[in-house]
Amino acid sequence: MGVNHSQLNSRYDDQGYFVIRDYFTASEISSLRQVVLKFHELWTQDHKEFYEQEAFNSSLITGSQYLAFDDRVKLFNFISSKKIMHVVESLIPANPAFMNTQLFFNPVNPQQKDFWHRDCQYDHEIEQQKKAILETQVVHLRVPLFDELGMELVPGTHKRWDSEEEFNVRQEEVGRVSSESLSTGKAIALSAGDLLVFSADMIHRGLYGLDRLALDILVFDSAANFVDYVDDDCLPEPAMLDKIDEPSLFLNTIDLKKMG
Repeated sequence: MGVNHSQLNSRYDDQGYFVIRDYFTASEISSLRQVVLKFHELWTQDHKEFYEQEAFNSSLITGSQYLAFDDRVKLFNFISSKKIMHVVESLIPANPAFMNTQLFFNPVNPQQKDFWHRDCQYDHEIEQQKKAILETQVVHLRVPLFDELGMELVPGTHKRWDSEEEFNVRQEEVGRVSSESLSTGKAIALSAGDLLVFSADMIHRGLYGLDRLALDILVFDSAANFVDYVDDDCLPEPAMLDKIDEPSLFLNTIDLKKMG
């Protein structure tokens, strides 16, 4: 695969993210794009008002609401493909589990600005956020379907708390706003075919512009207590499992659900 496990692991451990350029072929991206655009078109019709006023992402792409059986199988096979699993297993060697998918796009409203956040801030108060970043993290694997401005990340914040500047901007304290620039931010432009892997709990923001449409795959370590976040409908139906070449990522989640 061109990049070995220990290199990926040490980069992620140190910085909280890494990028592999041109990881997917044009035909892999083209067939993924075909399925995702079907979902996106139906989802935007169904959530017209929300989409036009404030949306910048959707989730549950692998669910049964918008995609037919065969398209869901295609998605599951991409998510658990050798290329993806090579990367997942370099970060979570024992029992990685599938959590969800999200699709990131440009907001329709041109006034809407991108904003700094840690994913854990939506579930936890400050003290719990501090604890969350020291425990097992959720890993995002971002697959851009078109060339885009990408993401801005604050390297190392998957393991450390905010500086004063970062905290004030992210939490919108002392007159700061979450769309301001951070002196510690690092912008990473992405092209179709690249793979960006980053910690959900590091300080980050998506950058709006160009033809942004990026599929994020979220995975977690089975030892962590995240199974409650998984929507049953996003998992493969029993009849799909024998059509998925390597279903262990999903089976691990299904097993956790049974135990839960």
